[in-house]
Amino acid sequence: MNPAIWVERHGRLRPAAPALADGDRVHATWGELAARVAAGASGLRGTVGLAVGDRVAIVMRNRPEYLEALFAIWHAGLVAVPVNARLHRDEIAYILEHSASSVVITDDDHADDVVSLVDDVATLQAAIVAPGPEWDAILAAEPAPLVERLGDDPAWLFYTSGTTGRPKGATLTHRNLLMMSLSYFADIDPVSADDTILHAAPISHGSGLYGLPHVARGAVSVIPHSGGVDGEEIAALVQRWPGTTFFAAPTMVKRLTGDPAIATADLTNLKTIIYGGAPMYLADLEEALGLFGPKLAQIYGQGETPMTITALSKADHADREHPRWRERMQSVGLPRTDVEVRVVDDDGLPLPAGEIGEVVVRGDVVMAGYWQQPEATADTLRDGWLHTGDMGEFDADGFLTLRDRSKDLIISGGMNIYPREVEEAILRHPGVRAVSVVGRPDPEWGEAVVAFVVAADGTAVTSGELDQLCIDTIARYKRPKDYRFVEALPTNNYGKVVKRELREQLRADPTAS
Repeated sequence: MNPAIWVERHGRLRPAAPALADGDRVHATWGELAARVAAGASGLRGTVGLAVGDRVAIVMRNRPEYLEALFAIWHAGLVAVPVNARLHRDEIAYILEHSASSVVITDDDHADDVVSLVDDVATLQAAIVAPGPEWDAILAAEPAPLVERLGDDPAWLFYTSGTTGRPKGATLTHRNLLMMSLSYFADIDPVSADDTILHAAPISHGSGLYGLPHVARGAVSVIPHSGGVDGEEIAALVQRWPGTTFFAAPTMVKRLTGDPAIATADLTNLKTIIYGGAPMYLADLEEALGLFGPKLAQIYGQGETPMTITALSKADHADREHPRWRERMQSVGLPRTDVEVRVVDDDGLPLPAGEIGEVVVRGDVVMAGYWQQPEATADTLRDGWLHTGDMGEFDADGFLTLRDRSKDLIISGGMNIYPREVEEAILRHPGVRAVSVVGRPDPEWGEAVVAFVVAADGTAVTSGELDQLCIDTIARYKRPKDYRFVEALPTNNYGKVVKRELREQLRADPTAS
């Protein structure tokens, strides 16, 4: 079940076909990629004496070496720990320490922070910069045979922030990744060796997961030079590479829809845009469909059940004649082929259509548990069901609509932000007595982070001071876009902050600071 076998197979069957591209240029054929992966596996095992099951972290922006490293890790029987490269150094250090990673592979953009962690993280034996002489030395090793892995063996530790402010590592097994990939073929798209997966979003998260079914079928993986969403670049790459699919957060789709380079581009080669992280505003979705046509598909999933809970297919998007089309476009679609999905009450009992409860899911795609966190695992995996923390309801046809997020998750620009970790950063200021962070609807980013701050008596605190504190301690994208200084926070009889009232204040006066 080792996904590295896909690279090995295509290396034998189609050695001269393109496997990995750097923009419009072929970086490696399947034969070359298979050789690099097998040599990289040997180099990783031999350089620091790693054993099967050891963890190897990757901290780098999207680049061809990312996929070389990822599949070399699996080929060697190791466990990949892809880390969001936009995190703060201290956040990266926590993930490396918590996962007990032995090696971290990084790039020049992150080397200053990451290499220094070798002295700070007890288990970390080496930091390897790729591309460069260190990575070249790894790839110079004699190719190693593929290490067989069982379905229940861990393959990917997917770190996602928790409500306590500390990330949790969802343990994704080889079976999870296989079932996720097969479900993609069943519910989203068939994929052929003539197709392309364009990694405009981070490989460490959604784009890397969506890439796996494409690697399985021998499609070419393309890395944009910009490492992100640039309309002119994406337009050129779509023209260069046939059968192009890419993942984008709803805010990214909106940005591309309004980009003049996309509006005038030849999009004949565009096959599918997968969007997720949140449903799109209906007006934005209709505008995107007007430009791209019925090439959009929505996926609802979590790191704990990667890429797979429900989906709103391209056919659903195209079915404008359905009398409830507009309502369906604001749902997250139908349960996927490989899972069971329920909406349950507080006792875990299924609720009928039209009633709101917690969304729970079970199936072979659901994680094995949280890495080294048995209590969190027991709280989330109960009676065989993954409790998502999302609140939703089914309609009579089985379409699921999300109504709230019980964990107060904020999604800004496709990135998950948990209020607690932002609150903890702000509370480091000696002049802050209390703080509560909520999300405010934002037309560009989906949601914007807003902090309600209570200053200590007799203390003057400025938004500039708090902003700099956040920059110094957490990732920049997590810091609030707005600070509101208030005399007190609304609380209930138990002293718990009632965030609903704060959101109502934002709706009543969205622009005040």
